[in-house]
Amino acid sequence: MSAQKALATAARVAFGSVLAVGVPAGVRAQTSPPPTPVTTLAPILVVGTTPLAGVGTPLPLVPADVQTIRGRDIAQQHRESLTDYLDRNAQSIDINDAQGSPFQQDVNYRGFTASPLLGTPQGLSVFVDGVRVNEPFGDVVNWDLIAQNAISQIQLIPGSNPTYGLNTLGGALAITTKNGRSDPGGNAQITAGSWGRKTAQIEQGGTIGTNLDYYVTGNIANDDGWADHNASRVRQGFGKLRYHDADTTLSISAGGADNHLQGTQTIPRSFLGNPKQAYTFPDQNENSATWVTLSGDHYFNENAELSGNVYYRHYRNTNISSNVNNDYGTVDDNGNVDTIEATNDRSVITTDSYGASLQLTLLHKLAGMDNQFVAGISADIANSGFVQSQQNAMFSDSRATLGIGSYTPQTNAATHNANYGLYFDDTLSLTKQWALTLAGRYDWARATIGDESGIEPLLDGRHTFSRFNPAVGLNWNPTPNFTAYATYNEGMRSPTAIELACADPAAPCSLPNDFIADPSLHPVISKTIEVGARGRIGRNTTWSAALYRTTLDNDIQFVSSLGAASTLGNFQNVGRTRRQGLELAGRTQYGPLGVSASYSFVDATYRSTWVESSASNSSADANGNITVHSGDRIPGIPANTVKLRLDYQPAAHSTVGTNLTWRGSIFARGDEDNQDVNGKLSGYLLVDLDASWQATKQLQIFATVTNLLNKRYDTFGILGQNYFNGPNHTFDGANPVNEQFVGPGTPRGAWVGVRYAWK
Repeated sequence: MSAQKALATAARVAFGSVLAVGVPAGVRAQTSPPPTPVTTLAPILVVGTTPLAGVGTPLPLVPADVQTIRGRDIAQQHRESLTDYLDRNAQSIDINDAQGSPFQQDVNYRGFTASPLLGTPQGLSVFVDGVRVNEPFGDVVNWDLIAQNAISQIQLIPGSNPTYGLNTLGGALAITTKNGRSDPGGNAQITAGSWGRKTAQIEQGGTIGTNLDYYVTGNIANDDGWADHNASRVRQGFGKLRYHDADTTLSISAGGADNHLQGTQTIPRSFLGNPKQAYTFPDQNENSATWVTLSGDHYFNENAELSGNVYYRHYRNTNISSNVNNDYGTVDDNGNVDTIEATNDRSVITTDSYGASLQLTLLHKLAGMDNQFVAGISADIANSGFVQSQQNAMFSDSRATLGIGSYTPQTNAATHNANYGLYFDDTLSLTKQWALTLAGRYDWARATIGDESGIEPLLDGRHTFSRFNPAVGLNWNPTPNFTAYATYNEGMRSPTAIELACADPAAPCSLPNDFIADPSLHPVISKTIEVGARGRIGRNTTWSAALYRTTLDNDIQFVSSLGAASTLGNFQNVGRTRRQGLELAGRTQYGPLGVSASYSFVDATYRSTWVESSASNSSADANGNITVHSGDRIPGIPANTVKLRLDYQPAAHSTVGTNLTWRGSIFARGDEDNQDVNGKLSGYLLVDLDASWQATKQLQIFATVTNLLNKRYDTFGILGQNYFNGPNHTFDGANPVNEQFVGPGTPRGAWVGVRYAWK
């Protein structure tokens, strides 16, 4: 068997094909020689280096510090949300909780963000079964729409890998869902515990005859929330039906979610005597989505595979936000004083997106050397509508915004996004020890914005961006247990419609509201260099290490007009920024004890000098401006993170696990010059526990405890003005006080559950 056939075998088995020596049965029937002794190959982890999985690439040939997370590992810890699991377990990942909802957290990886909040600069792309789920309007990622128990595997690909397309500045998360052949049988589980949290989920997978398999799952979660006014209601469903024969696999999958999420915003430090209270309320998101994906792959022979998908996705978000009226107390030209204390802002975003991808993989010889060549094409189209209205309001004694009159229309905009990509990825085995990877992608993106109200005709505009992004990597495998690599790659993020429509400092808009006619922005260009190594010691120990540097040109940031906590401002290119760092990780097994540990160092800094309005910063000048200098640290990104996971099996039918997570200090947003008198938010250590007991073959009882030491901590900070300084924090709009606002972390919580499984 050739090395190339062996790699094809490993790749195909890893993606669920049960085929002898990796050759399609139809081909074997015509060309197979008489039976020979079977050679058992060592397991090879296959990595998807392109959005469509296809054959994939064996890990020893991948020039990157890829992380692979199995669905069963996620299920073992019984976390409430996927972001919570990633925060406690994945290397170089931490979260910011600016909204006070476990389903609306920012995920930061190597200093780049995938966030559900409009206006947050996005730097990570997220795919589910080859379909990009960054919403076209704002590139946001709605983690609450992903059914956690449907996940078979997550691969976290670092760097600016161009084959993953737009927005892959710092990395990509590729999620693969379960199927009935790989995950047969069914189970149902329920949990209950702190803060009135109750969850229920059910899943079932299996085969129908010899050529069909199916998988379905559903989740329900009701949570009153640990703080006031941050309850969650989550409803998720997913299903997949597959046909497969010796050479072809076809699948249709569909899913949906209907979620109601409330948040508490950040609160001033003077409120921390009662961290459960909300600054103002209500603040709520109603997220709903439905989608369907048709995908397939076909092996023409043992060396050629064609894969592709077609998808449709409908998304709707309704947001209601309570805000202080920044114009309170101002006097107009006629001498009238503005006495409106607050506003309720309501926005509705609807998006219909659809697209298709096609990818060809060829395994062949090139000048006598084994070679894997992948070429693909993709198209993603989206039409979005954005409708925003505003209602005047007054504050109650509990700081609820009580509406006055009806909502007044502010914005009615329609956007059209068209993104097209053409990519290739070639891995050439120069020798048995050396492999060269060359990759690249040409992206063409167009964003069209139109005014639907007839009030703002200057809003109409069309913006086009295009670029070819290259990548090159080199792998050295002197032994089967050691790999060293070096790589350079580039990526691009085109400005989103919301950024393009809010880019004029002379006419600031309210995030995410009030679209206006603005100058165009430049696309963000990322350039990443990474060197690293990984290996295995004995049978039970693996390790990895990596050094990286990613530089962004024309980075985009939301620059506030009235201080960092204000929603009024504009997006602008702020020059160059850089994230560089070190990653160390290891995993070993000592009899019944499993140990996983990682250390991440991220040095995230601005590399250009620019001026920002941040009047709440104590270092601001008389005009409320601060000057950000090259070398100042980017807020919200900890320099140091340490994670330790222990799994202990004291008996055959029981397990006990613990997570220890230490995160270093961070600067607050609005303190981009790192000079505010409040300084950094302190670092913290969290300890979590989980345990399970297999009472019978079918029945499992489990329990989890988060924040065992009941640590008081903050995950996020922002500078702003506190308008509630009277007795019992009542409204005092004439005398706001500059403060550091924080997102308090979740206190100790405990839950128990039961899981019943059947074949």
